[in-house]
Amino acid sequence: MNIDLTGKTVLVTGASRGIGKAIAEALAGSGATVAVHYNQNREAAEVLADAIGQDARIFQADLASIAACERLFSEVAEAYGRVDVLVNNAGVAFHMPLDASTDEWLRGWDLTMAVNLRAVELLCRLAIIHFKEHGGGRIINISSRAAFRGDTPDYMAYAASKGGQVALTRSIARGFGKDNIVAFDLAPGFTRTDMAQEFIDEYGEDYAISNLALTRMTEPADIAPLVVLLASGLADHATGTSIDINAGSYVH
Repeated sequence: MNIDLTGKTVLVTGASRGIGKAIAEALAGSGATVAVHYNQNREAAEVLADAIGQDARIFQADLASIAACERLFSEVAEAYGRVDVLVNNAGVAFHMPLDASTDEWLRGWDLTMAVNLRAVELLCRLAIIHFKEHGGGRIINISSRAAFRGDTPDYMAYAASKGGQVALTRSIARGFGKDNIVAFDLAPGFTRTDMAQEFIDEYGEDYAISNLALTRMTEPADIAPLVVLLASGLADHATGTSIDINAGSYVH
């Protein structure tokens, strides 16, 4: 199957590294124009945009800020004329011990929810309004295995935020299909990224892969091809679905 995304503009949040970077590379490799969102690492975003070509451009936004989220979508839409696909990939995960003070817990909880759920919902809302004006579009949210099987006590806030993404995705699929708007959820397990490294450092890589059916941890490049497929329109009748990418850890 040859997937050609020529003429499609895709906004990928958190695209400067990890899963987002692999997604941006795969989308551009299929002909898409990628709006490369980053928060702090401008240099990495610039290197990526230059490498993937296809008129890729970089866009900065701190997704913990409501105003920055609104500005991000507006700038991308203005730069390219329209957005065809939104990929909500950016996320944070904080180690929050059970015995942390309430103030520490609240700071971690609020920032986790702001980036992982509030920003995702707001960007989806803006995309839906835009899509309704342009004949439709696709939303792909990157949640987590933790949304379904929970996480360790230190990462309960992360799991809760990702669970919210799943419900959000299904609500969009149910509510806007008649507007030619579809939404999908991808739920990776442990993936070898910088964000996962803190957990690996805390618990060890053996713990991370002990319940996998396969012999190695998932890599960002294992996730990207599914995003390309969902962005193409070839799987629109799977709208509302959640796709596990976790090396068989549910069935092991």
